[in-house]
Amino acid sequence: MTSASAVFRQASVGDIPDMSRIRLAVRENRLRDRGRVTPRMYEDFLQRDGRGWVAQLDGVTVGFSYANRIDGSIWALFVDPAHEGKGLAKVLLGLATDWLFELGFAQLTLSTASGTRAAAFYARQGWTRRAASAGDITFVLDRGLDRGA
Repeated sequence: MTSASAVFRQASVGDIPDMSRIRLAVRENRLRDRGRVTPRMYEDFLQRDGRGWVAQLDGVTVGFSYANRIDGSIWALFVDPAHEGKGLAKVLLGLATDWLFELGFAQLTLSTASGTRAAAFYARQGWTRRAASAGDITFVLDRGLDRGA
């Protein structure tokens, strides 16, 4: 299966358990403290601070993204390890960035751990590395730039 056979839709509060399951299953950018990202944080992004999207294959949620409307950042982008390499992250990232640009942001930001596949993925999507600190990299994406392959 590829992203062409996936269903992408705006996330709802009912999706939080699946998003949390996916977040805790990833191989990179793992949470050292499982309590650091709470269900309330997911709710706040869905209902107040931003918007989220999910990717589903055969009715099962296998990936999600969150965009922060407050600061124009990508708060989260995760795909279940069993479904990596299917193009889901690219579509989920596109949904989040398109929405933030529609809100009027000229430049978006995100951070991820350095030396990860995620960092290489963002670079391939047209994001530019801006800063690094304490093992994290900050990337930016300017409105109107090609998002890569």
